Amino acid sequence: MRKVDLCLSSEGTEVILATSSDEKHPPENMIDGNPETFWTTTGMFPQEFIICFHKHVRIEKLVIQSYFVRTLRIEKSTSNEPVDFEQWIERDLVHTEGQLQNEEILACDGHVTYLRFIIVSAFDHFASVHSISAEGMAVSNLS
Repeated sequence: MRKVDLCLSSEGTEVILATSSDEKHPPENMIDGNPETFWTTTGMFPQEFIICFHKHVRIEKLVIQSYFVRTLRIEKSTSNEPVDFEQWIERDLVHTEGQLQNEEILACDGHVTYLRFIIVSAFDHFASVHSISAEGMAVSNLS
């Protein structure tokens, strides 16, 4: 099996929930593969979004490109529905004035069907997520 970016919409991945939405910067922008697009929060924290892979996958590395995110928690689920999430990763990101935060995470026990990303806090009133990349491979289809 080949390793791919599992988070691309072209791989069948979807953002199935986001707690805020701006018509100019919708949540789908995080997984469209276009570095010029992004999702933005609309204030107040925490903010979250859920990514559905529509299959069981094994993630080896995550890369999150964002702006103004202070604390990020990632929860995972291996269920066929977006339930039974367990905390997987929590990171305090470094503020990078004038440039994107580029957080690389080597994943342990990265078997998932859904990921919930929770922006617990931010360095400003708003934060943005420009891309979510997950290197890994599909393990099996949902049954």
